[in-house]
This record gives sequence, C-alpha cells and structure tokens, in this order.
Amino acid sequence: LFRSKCLKAAGTNATVLIQGESGTGKELIAQAVHDNSPRHTGPFVAINCGAIPDALLESELFGHARGAFTGATSNRKGRFAQADGGTLFLDEINSMPLFLQSKLLRVLQDGSFRSLGGSETKRTNVKIIAATNVEPLEAIEKGQLRRDIYYRLSMMSIRIPPLRERKADIGHFVKFYVNKHNGTF
Repeated sequence: LFRSKCLKAAGTNATVLIQGESGTGKELIAQAVHDNSPRHTGPFVAINCGAIPDALLESELFGHARGAFTGATSNRKGRFAQADGGTLFLDEINSMPLFLQSKLLRVLQDGSFRSLGGSETKRTNVKIIAATNVEPLEAIEKGQLRRDIYYRLSMMSIRIPPLRERKADIGHFVKFYVNKHNGTF
C-alpha cells in the first residue's frame, strides 16, 4: 500500500503531506518518494521545523542577507535555495509559526521567496513534502496550522499507521538502522 502511494506521489510534482505518529518512518517515506521521482538526481533537503527556534527558522528556510540581523556577516542560502531542482522535506510542519506559514504559502503558489533582509525576489523549483505527527484538522482548530497551507500541502496525502499496527515492517527498520550505523548504508 505504501509503495503504490509513494510511487504515485513520486511521479508528480504535487506536494505531499505525510501523516503519522513520531517514529513511524515519515522521513524514510519522504526519501523514498524523492528517490523514485524524476528529481532523484537533485538534492533531498530535510528540515525539522519543530527543532529550530522560531527566530532562526525563517533564515534556515529562506536564507538571509548580510546585515539582516546581528551576526549575519555574509549572505546565506536557505533550504529552499539548497533544494532547488530536488525535494524539500518539511518535518513537523504544524510546529512552524503562523507568520512563516504565510511565507510558505507564497512559495507554494508561485515558487518565489525573499531571503531575510533581502530585497530581491528569488525563485525555486522544488517538490515539497511535509509531515506532521498530529491530526492536521485538529492543528487547524487549535490555530497551529493554517487551513490554506493544509490544502496546498495535502494535494497528495500518505497516512502511516503506527508501527504497532505494522509489525511486519519492524525488520525493515532494524535492517536500515543497523546498516546505517555500521557504515554499510
């Protein structure tokens, strides 16, 4: 079931929203979508929106211009620019502050953005895959997720059941992490 949904999602430029509890393999699914897409030779760039403080997340996503804030001594590319021609995976999208969700909406609409403190509009060509570990409609009701962002991100949706309901997949995860940590990945 996941394989067919992943292959279908990989074959389009449509945004993908992956839903599932923490630890269900959302990033692995995102990587599989990228690896099977026409963009597989481009970069796969992942960012955990919940792990970066709100004040830094805008710069991480969109980059910044020299002098944009204290300590910004040079221009810096953000994740959208780094992922150009490939895939950008936005994990824990529901943790992104609402003001950044509105900036994300602009990128989703026309592929344009401005770096923090920058004056020129930049363009990017990325496939966006987002993930959430909470029910999106509940996050909308709680004011954590904009409804328009949800509809833009969920052009294709993949819901991953928890591992306790997919015991046959546990061996695949064990093999993946053993290979990864043994350097044979």
